[in-house]
Amino acid sequence: MAKESPPPDSKWLVCVASLPMDDPAARMRVLRTLESMGCAVLREGVYLLPDNPVNRQGLLRLSEHMSRINGTAHILQATNFDAEQGRAFRSLFDRGKKYEELIKAVNGLRAGFGISEPSAIARVLNKQRREFEAISALDFFDSPVKKQAAEVLRDTESEVRKKMFPDTPKSGRLTQTGRFYFKRLWASRKPLLADRLASAWLIRRFIDPEASLLWMEKTQQCPSTAVGFGFEGATFFNSKDKVTFQELLAKFSLDNNETLTRIGALVHYLDTGGSPVAEAAGVETLIEGARRRCNSDEELFAESEKTFDLLYEAYFDVPGKDPVPRY
Repeated sequence: MAKESPPPDSKWLVCVASLPMDDPAARMRVLRTLESMGCAVLREGVYLLPDNPVNRQGLLRLSEHMSRINGTAHILQATNFDAEQGRAFRSLFDRGKKYEELIKAVNGLRAGFGISEPSAIARVLNKQRREFEAISALDFFDSPVKKQAAEVLRDTESEVRKKMFPDTPKSGRLTQTGRFYFKRLWASRKPLLADRLASAWLIRRFIDPEASLLWMEKTQQCPSTAVGFGFEGATFFNSKDKVTFQELLAKFSLDNNETLTRIGALVHYLDTGGSPVAEAAGVETLIEGARRRCNSDEELFAESEKTFDLLYEAYFDVPGKDPVPRY
């Protein structure tokens, strides 16, 4: 009789690590890396992760790094002894409480409706969106609370967008809540230059928060179901005096947002030149640093999102608040 194979979620990776004692900074970096990977601590120096290709690759890289800093990390594959132990291991990765905290924070923002500026609420909501994405990345077993958190976040984002940009169609413009541009696949071409990265950030933050992104090769044909941007022949592309980012602002009635308009001027300078923008060199340097460090287009875009989020924070002026002095 053939032996039954264990269920997929019964396989684990165990990392037995010996951290360098003579270099506290290196030791702390390793511990933070283990935490960022979502490792559960079984005991001091023994860490657990579900066995999947991403986690396996991450631990192997960490093991190689450990050998360079006079530490050791042995990676073992294991199967839980029985179903009870399997449930105990899975409980170590329960992200339900984190989702519940996020739901509470997002619902708390609703108390500001009618009191705080919608754009100020949107800024905080963007941080909650990033927090949701960070929790989801380490939610290895899809907590049942995840769907509820996603719905609360999506509904609140939709309400804030309506308050920021009332649905009043203008001649030659698209509407923010237009059905055609909701939950769509958006496609652009490689290489991922500043205008394409900034446009993708704009799409995900202000136009279609549930957008899927496709980064195509130069010769790859754009799928008929996708919304193309940032290349010749795309739905949204550079015009005579605007880069793609600025075209999106105009088409979706976002060009009355002074902060986004300032970012548009910076992106225009990076893409085609023109009037210099003081912060442009710094943004370009950060993107180049991300380009060198990241191993995929998805990672590069994720890093660039952080850059443009911070730029939006820096440019945004809270009504009634004195600007931060610069010396």
